Amino acid sequence: MDIEISTVSGQASMRLSGRFDYTTRNQFMSEADRILAQAEAPEIRIDMGNLEYIDSSALGMLLMLRDKAKKHDKTIALHNARGYVRQVIDTAQFERLFTVA
Repeated sequence: MDIEISTVSGQASMRLSGRFDYTTRNQFMSEADRILAQAEAPEIRIDMGNLEYIDSSALGMLLMLRDKAKKHDKTIALHNARGYVRQVIDTAQFERLFTVA
């Protein structure tokens, strides 16, 4: 998986590309810690538009990120999930836990 972190006009985001699964755990959590530490914005957007695949361990990582974000007084929003990725997000009912746009 490729992860691109950016902050534009005060908006912090992580753009994910490729496969988001257990094998990317260390990479994702490392980048998540980095954006939480440096982002001043109250919301961090996770752009899922270029994700091809997501599994249950990735959902767990998103939940872990959400918990860590709360400790930093931040929220997490999931954006641009499409196709299979959107199906997984919808099936897990993540709209109850995250802003899903």
